[in-house]
Amino acid sequence: MGRIHHFKRLENNLVRKVKNGTIYIIQKIGTFFSAIFRFFFRRYTIVLVPHSEKRIFNLHISIFSTILVFLLIFGAAGTFFWYNFSPTVVQDSSSDYNVQLMEAQANLIKLQEEVNQLSRAARGFEAALSNALGSLGSGPGFMNFSSPTENSSFFSMPRSDDALREIDDIRHLAVFLSSAVQPVQEIGSILDSQSAILTEIPSVWPVRGGIGHFTARFGISPDPFNGIPRMHTGVDISTYRAGDPIIATADGQIAYLGYQAGGYGNYIVIRHQHGFYTLYAHLLSFRVAMGQEVRQGETIGFIGSTGRSTGPHLHYEVHIGSDVVNPLKYLNIRPNPVR
Repeated sequence: MGRIHHFKRLENNLVRKVKNGTIYIIQKIGTFFSAIFRFFFRRYTIVLVPHSEKRIFNLHISIFSTILVFLLIFGAAGTFFWYNFSPTVVQDSSSDYNVQLMEAQANLIKLQEEVNQLSRAARGFEAALSNALGSLGSGPGFMNFSSPTENSSFFSMPRSDDALREIDDIRHLAVFLSSAVQPVQEIGSILDSQSAILTEIPSVWPVRGGIGHFTARFGISPDPFNGIPRMHTGVDISTYRAGDPIIATADGQIAYLGYQAGGYGNYIVIRHQHGFYTLYAHLLSFRVAMGQEVRQGETIGFIGSTGRSTGPHLHYEVHIGSDVVNPLKYLNIRPNPVR
């Protein structure tokens, strides 16, 4: 029992010493950090006294706030210098700049090529426009249509020395195209007026689709029945079959339609502007009525072999007033319209 009590006392003494030592160490550590905390957070007052009698400035600071401010300043300065003067960063920035520069140069080359092509197209357009106006009797050429203050010729304009050639070309091309609007509109007006005139004279092939061929022409030719030379007052057009549509060769009005035995057979006479008349003979049937207004290209009847005829064909005549004229002078002045 004595030995047990002895060990118990030793154990209690050891626990008490460890406990007291731990408490002592914790107290010392707390005292140390408390001293550090008091040191860093000890407040100091900086007094700024002006030479004049103005108010005195008191600036309250601590060691911790001073150190924190200096760390922030040095950190920002270090980051700035590293980012701007680091070899890797400078090399990457230089590489990106070179890539962008190469792309810009490639785009500039493409722009130059496009402007050159546009300039060539403008040159061709200017020449074609000038020739067209001259051919239509609108003056000696395109230059007559330039504005009083601007020369409309694209290639006669002076170039600026202080601008890129491509930009200068585009600017002058814009002026050229703007001044080209008026002559193009004039060409359209001329063509519209000419188109209106062409619809008033017998100027298209009288069989729809432009089919058929001549079996007899205008002038003296042998009679197909007795071989005696006679005056053939029109042209005969055959498609080797009956029923193909016959069209009006100009705008006009049906002046007569009827039947002539031993002659024209079924035939139509159309009265046109400017004293023109056209006659269509040997028709199979009619598709119009007396007094009806017809348009150029409109179907008026069908090829047949009525009257004095050896087979299906169209006998076509053109008259100006009381004179009969050769239809070939007017045929195919314009393409055969489809109505």
